Amino acid sequence: MNSLIPRGGLLLDEFFRDAAPGFYIRPLHGDPLPGPARIKVDVIESDDAYTVHAEVPGVAKEDLHVTLEGQTLSLSAEVRQQDQAVRDGQVLCRERYFGQVARSIPLPAEVDVSQARARYEDGVLTLTLPKRQASRAQRLRID
Repeated sequence: MNSLIPRGGLLLDEFFRDAAPGFYIRPLHGDPLPGPARIKVDVIESDDAYTVHAEVPGVAKEDLHVTLEGQTLSLSAEVRQQDQAVRDGQVLCRERYFGQVARSIPLPAEVDVSQARARYEDGVLTLTLPKRQASRAQRLRID
């Protein structure tokens, strides 16, 4: 039996909003910083390469970092958002959001890093990652 009124109940919200209206100012931006699950990734495999599309809108190209280590692809981004509301020439609210998001993706095979390519356009990072070709057996000459 739970006799407590939940915090999200309308009765308490209305009371506190009337008592301290300045305390309940909504954030200007309204969107939370993207978390690791918010970096949407599509990985497409072909016979000779992997193509990765990662959505990281609002991030500058200089703030994106891509590393390949063995069969692991790591993506990270520094997120900066600044919002400001001005009314009648006076700043009423100024907010800043800073953070970093990262995501690692295991790939089924190693990638040839020397041939890998990255492109960032319209908030979408596109990676072309050629698979490392298995070395073919070579016959050695016996001296």
